Amino acid sequence: MIPKRWFAFVLACCLFLVGCEQQGLANNTTADPILESDTYEEATFAGGCFWCMEKPFDVLPGVIATTSGYSGGKVENPTYRQVSSGSTEHAEAVRVIFDPEKITYPDLLNVFWRNVDPLDEYGQFCDRGSQYRAEIFYHDDEQKQQAEASKAALDESKTLERPISTQIVQVKNFFAAEDYHQNYYQTNPVKYKAYRYACGRDSRLEELWGKK
Repeated sequence: MIPKRWFAFVLACCLFLVGCEQQGLANNTTADPILESDTYEEATFAGGCFWCMEKPFDVLPGVIATTSGYSGGKVENPTYRQVSSGSTEHAEAVRVIFDPEKITYPDLLNVFWRNVDPLDEYGQFCDRGSQYRAEIFYHDDEQKQQAEASKAALDESKTLERPISTQIVQVKNFFAAEDYHQNYYQTNPVKYKAYRYACGRDSRLEELWGKK
């Protein structure tokens, strides 16, 4: 009889095969969460598989919406297949619409850092390649200054074993990903959890930051 722990591992690995590296065939969504309000602001972060980056921001009071997409590349309106090939220079990213009267950009930065491996410059967790890099895309000079200050403070704290490799660059584009990628942790919770487990994301985050 196969031990339950091995059965769970095999199941997770099977589900992982249809995980974040699967080759999507759907067209890009036309959804755009930019809401018509002068009080809302936006932030853009890349942290490996975008499925895993929406939830940490969605649960924050003051966050209005998140969207999985592609940013930092040279191809207009790319498909998932194109981005996952590593040929477009895009990274899987998440755009966060937030109310600055309820949550600040530095608050978002703190959440970003603790959901990525800032020491990995070649991808994130089991996902390898520049399309899975961790990166902060700033939208204005204030965000740039706050992101650089946050990175410097984290480096100076010696919380991590070596200097941070995560880059801070100006956002130049953002393209929403296909509909089936949006809110994946809600629409496909079993596959989402299996992917996180098989990819070793949570174990590495605990190693870096300790238990939540």
